[in-house]
Formats: sequence, structure tokens, C-alpha cells
Amino acid sequence: MIDADRAPLAAAMKAYAASGALAFHTPGHKQGLGAPPLLRELVTEQGLREEVSLAEELDDLHRPEGCLKEAQDRAARLWDADEAIFSVNGTTGAIHAMMTATLSSGDEVIVPRNIHRSVVGGLVLTGARPVYLTPEFDEMPGIAHGVTAESVRRALAAHPEAKAVVAVYPTYYGVASELRAIAAAAHEKGVPLLVDEAHGAHLRFSDALPPDALSCGADLVAQSTHKLLGAMTQASILFRKGGRVPAERVRRTASMLATTSPNYLLMASLDIARLQMEEEGEMRVGRAVRLAEELRTAINEVPGLWCFGRERMGRPGAEALDATKLTVNVSGLGLSGEEAMRLLRGKGIQAELADARNVLFIVSMADTKREAERLFLALKALSQENEGKGKEALLSVSTPPTLPSAVSPREAFFAAWESVPLSRAVGRIAAEEATFYPPGIPAVVPGEMITEEAVGYLVEMTRMGLKVTGPQDPSLSTFCVLK
Repeated sequence: MIDADRAPLAAAMKAYAASGALAFHTPGHKQGLGAPPLLRELVTEQGLREEVSLAEELDDLHRPEGCLKEAQDRAARLWDADEAIFSVNGTTGAIHAMMTATLSSGDEVIVPRNIHRSVVGGLVLTGARPVYLTPEFDEMPGIAHGVTAESVRRALAAHPEAKAVVAVYPTYYGVASELRAIAAAAHEKGVPLLVDEAHGAHLRFSDALPPDALSCGADLVAQSTHKLLGAMTQASILFRKGGRVPAERVRRTASMLATTSPNYLLMASLDIARLQMEEEGEMRVGRAVRLAEELRTAINEVPGLWCFGRERMGRPGAEALDATKLTVNVSGLGLSGEEAMRLLRGKGIQAELADARNVLFIVSMADTKREAERLFLALKALSQENEGKGKEALLSVSTPPTLPSAVSPREAFFAAWESVPLSRAVGRIAAEEATFYPPGIPAVVPGEMITEEAVGYLVEMTRMGLKVTGPQDPSLSTFCVLK
């Protein structure tokens, strides 16, 4: 049996399954009794026995008082927060909750332009009006980093009624901005700092990594425990620290936006992932850092490949690097990132993402020398098979033009819209988003006025074959605008 003093929620679920109580409650498979064979194989017999939610001893996500509260409290202590709230709708759900807890309709909020789509969703939910900051762009790898503290100060001075600052920390590529200074700038104006830390759940467990968002002074942090630690996909945590955002408001909004039938397997995985990091976090994350740094050094000796490291930090928007993210530039082989990712998949390696020039690999607390060696050999083979086959000119990736805001994202979301040829979208208000990778900065956000320069940018990025997300028509022959 799992010791309740180590993983209280997981222990309570196991104890209920072992109690022998005959289930006359949901879920309909009745602890696996009616589960089809494929589901039994997928989840396991024990997992199905523990996949329950209504028993009193298993507590209630919307009013935790027992084992679930203890599990959340233990997570809060480990990450040095005042409160932790489990999210079974991923970090997207946690971001929606922290924004809804902080913002009201018409409020201004300082937001970096390279936000995840969940932040746009939070703007729609709250009715807040974004004040966008352009992130710093690094031409060498062709990716966007963070925003500077100075740009945050200027925005707060120009918009003294702003109610919050949102930050992305670190970026998908592992680059950390000067978050302590950003937090200080926000707090000087009396506003909270909300951080999308989807890719930073592991930062606390190694001094060789950038400091985590809570250590930097963040007030609310949405963290993807599943992305880089051992929780199941979709399992994340919302952390609160300090009193700038009332605790009860955070709880109420998190409860309002959460399902009333949370999956206990997901929540138990958060409890167990926390336990693993409590007992082995420094060892596992420290190993990941060492493996990644060894890989980075080795990759940079392979012809045609380049993996940037700490030598590119210390510039605006890029204070420190999460070394466990390996951004491998393959343009020296005459390949795009997408082409390289497909070729590597044929060698049994699946990357996290690819953009025009790079392939991104994550080295996590799960990896060992065996996995690192296999990745290196695949990259070395990729180089040997493609070196000298002809070089392609580097794609000239640029940041999109700044567009005027006409209505809030919420107003645009609920307004009547129509699809028009892209050339006829000039002067119209966008009803959808378009983001190219790279640079990973939205070219158009709902509610913005589409300019001739913006249409030119969309056409050029499409011509270059860059991946676009957001629009209903991915060819961008047409675009959705308000009627």
C-alpha cells in the first residue's frame, strides 16, 4: 500500500479500491466491472478499480478538506507557494483560472506578444483588453525570446490603469527573461504578475537552471507538471503566493472553470509526481542538465548542426537558459526543421517540435545516458546523410508588424463574422488568430485591424512555407473578419 504520509491522495484511492465496497455510483464501468477489454488493457485492472470520484474519503476538488487538500498542500510546500490547486484541464485551464481571478471586462493587461493561445482564451473569457509587448528576437536561431523589464515599466507607465502583467517563463525553447525585475516593475505599480510557466515545473530542482517563477516573485503561476515531470498528460497545478490576488477569488474561479467530475487518476498522478520530485528531484533533474550539456557540446561538433547555449544569454529578453532544452539548428545541412524532424522520426527519434530552421528536443528527468546516446547517434547520421547535398539560404524570418486594436478579443469572438479573400481583409477587424512558427509571435489576434502591411506579412510567410496555426483556412487564401 502507498503510505498516506507520502502520497495522501494516491493512498486514499488505493484504500478505497481495496475496501471491497460494491459500487452503485459513477463511473459507469463500475471500477472496471463493465470495462471493455481494450480499456482494461489500456488503463489496467488496478487503475480502473481506483478510477472513482464520489466516495467521501476521496475528498472534493471543489471543496478539498481531506486527502486532496493534503496533496495540494504538499505540492504548495515543495514549490514554496501559499496554495496549490490541481488542474485536470492542463495549464490552459490554470491560465484561464488565474486570468479570470484577476481581470474583469474592460481591464487593461500587459501581455507579451508571444503568448500561448490559452492566454488569448483568457482574454476572451474575461473581456480584458491586452496591451501587447513585442518580445526580443534572436536572428541566429530565428526564434523569439522574452520581453524586457524596461518594456514592462514603459507599458505600465503608459497604461497606469492596467490590472496585471502576464509573462511567459521560460519560453518553449527554454529561454528565461529577467523575471525578478519584471515582478518588481509590476509590484511597484501595485499589480500582480501572472506567469505561464508551462515549461518550468522542473526549474526548482537544480541550481544550474534559471530560478522558478515563484522564486522570482510571481503572484500566480500556471505550471505544466505533466510536460517535464512525471504527471500524466493534462495534469497541471495553479500556484498562488502572496496576497495581491485574493485567495478566495482564485479558488472560486478555479472551481467555476473546472469540471465537476475530475479524473482522479490525473490528480493522483500529480500527487505521485510531487512525491517523486520530493524524494529524487535534485538527482533526476541534475542528471538531465548534465546529459543535455554533454549532448549540446557533442552536437556542436557535428558538421552542419548548431545548438545554442548559455553563450547567447545575457542579452535583452534572454537572461538565462534552461539547458535541458536542445534547439538544434539544421539549416547547415540544407534542411528545414520540418524535414529534419521527419527524417529523424524514420530513425526512431520523435522531436518535440520543428520550425523553419530548428528541431527542439527535451531532455527530462526520465532520460539516461542510453537515451542521450541514441539521440546523438541519430543526429550524427542525419549529418552524414545530408552534409554537402546543397545548402539552402537561411529563411529571413522577421517579427510581424504591430496592428491597431479595434475591439477586445472577447468582442471579436462573439461578433458575427465572415470569410473573405485575404486581399480583401485590409481595413477589416480580425475574427481569428494567425501565428507562424517561427517566430511564434501572433501575426494577427482577434479584434485587431488588419493592415496592408499585415496582409503582406501573411502572404510572405505563407510563400516561405512556414507553419501557421489559428486560421480556419491554413492556406490563408481566405481570412475570417467581423461583418
